[in-house]
Amino acid sequence: MSTIKLKRMYERPEQSDGIRILIDRLWPRGISKEEARLDYWLKDLGPSNELRKWFNHDESKFKTFKDKYIKELQTGEQLEAYQKLNQIIGNANKDITLLYASKEEIHNHAQVIKQLIQ
Repeated sequence: MSTIKLKRMYERPEQSDGIRILIDRLWPRGISKEEARLDYWLKDLGPSNELRKWFNHDESKFKTFKDKYIKELQTGEQLEAYQKLNQIIGNANKDITLLYASKEEIHNHAQVIKQLIQ
């Protein structure tokens, strides 16, 4: 089985990243498509704009954010992208790195996705 890793988009791509998947709705500032070396950009996997703006990386809102985001992944426009991610993981024969732009490494949507997958 593949190992799922999380990494900030601003960290240098490495061979050990395996399949690189950007899971943010918005393209990270200051990074070219060539620099990114992505295999996939599942932009619809990111939280809705409304949820993202409401959360605003406020640690005190994280539990509520997580619950609302899981609901979006299971029933919202994110469902199809979440199913695509699971398909990629199921077919992978190497590690997978989920990439995100947030400076917040603990309280972000990538953590929620990783927990759901595992």
